[in-house]
Amino acid sequence: MNPLHALVGLNFFMADVQAGIGPFLGVFLQAHGWHPASIGTVMTLGGIAGMLATSPAGALVDATHYKRGLIVAAGVMTTLASLVLWVSHDFWMVAASQILTAVTGAALGPAVAGVTLGIVRERGFDRQFARNQVANHAGNVVGAALSGWLGWRFGFGAVFALAGVFGALTVLSTLLINRDSIDHDSARGLAASSSAASASSEHEHASGFRMLLTCRPLLLLAAALAMFHLGNAAMLPLYGLAVVAAHQGDPNAFTAQTIVVAQLVMVAAAFFANRLIRRIGYWGVILITFLALPLRGLVAAMFITAWGVWPVQALDGIGAGLQSVAVPALVVRLLQGTGRVNVGQGVVMTVQGIGAALSPALGGALAQHFGYVTAFLALGAVSTGSLALWLFCGASLKKACGNCSEPAHDPSLAT
Repeated sequence: MNPLHALVGLNFFMADVQAGIGPFLGVFLQAHGWHPASIGTVMTLGGIAGMLATSPAGALVDATHYKRGLIVAAGVMTTLASLVLWVSHDFWMVAASQILTAVTGAALGPAVAGVTLGIVRERGFDRQFARNQVANHAGNVVGAALSGWLGWRFGFGAVFALAGVFGALTVLSTLLINRDSIDHDSARGLAASSSAASASSEHEHASGFRMLLTCRPLLLLAAALAMFHLGNAAMLPLYGLAVVAAHQGDPNAFTAQTIVVAQLVMVAAAFFANRLIRRIGYWGVILITFLALPLRGLVAAMFITAWGVWPVQALDGIGAGLQSVAVPALVVRLLQGTGRVNVGQGVVMTVQGIGAALSPALGGALAQHFGYVTAFLALGAVSTGSLALWLFCGASLKKACGNCSEPAHDPSLAT
């Protein structure tokens, strides 16, 4: 099989695996008597575990030539960790499941990015990664729609069964990628030539944390994303809980609807992201995503109704869909030539994971003590910090982001 076709299939099927049972976790635990604060706490524990695992996972992707095996192992373990929830609803068992899901799932993002870069090289990365994300979001749409229908028709057990099926198909798609089609020097951001050996030696001792501290544009990007996800991560599960608590919809069906609406918009956003990047640059595209979130918080607070899911999740789709393409592509651009591209991906994911990990606990506590309206307004307000940082440091960031027609790496930008 053409490795690019298998790569698209991998991204489609791993969408459901990477998220576990995702937003269905909140309504699943709520149906078993859990309170919003407890739900937020176990989600936060998983987020912290994933945050701590992403940088080491990126370093492992850079170092290993067994990237396919890493994806297979992560996919299997993530699926099994999700299935544990069907067996036990005990707090510590659920917490352990979320931690294991996050740790194993943390390897999937850098590994797939590395495999993509190893197959298509730097020049083809933006276009192919955009295709990957279109497939990934489409997989989320199909997975959420099937989960919603199966959950409504057969109960939550069918949602777990579907996760197992997608996990098996993820493994199959990975094995269909010919290992010889992956250039492992290119996969870590080195030229696939004799100069790769010297470049690798020069950067052999670089670590993800060192790269974060020495590459100022990467640091600013990660910090802005951390504030963005502090406001964003809790909104989807909280909005589902708010509408269900107001008796505005069936838990399974409505949760599926929230995901499907957002992911359909993400498919379109990811499809046009590469063209938009070429038109207004990485800085402009990421700015659009930061503008969408405060507006989303305001709309969510104003319309806790069944139809409110459309504007709320459409705004989520715009922000997340564009970021899913622009952020990894920008990291590749900033770190090309260092041999530590996937560590860089992991570092950015780690720092933004700090915000994402704290978001459910913050949102859950606000919702329980002050109500859902206050929670949405507060989360939207917090996220304006990313917008302020992006605008305040706009001059240096625009220089680092550059124009897509320019060379991808300028060593002077990494100091």
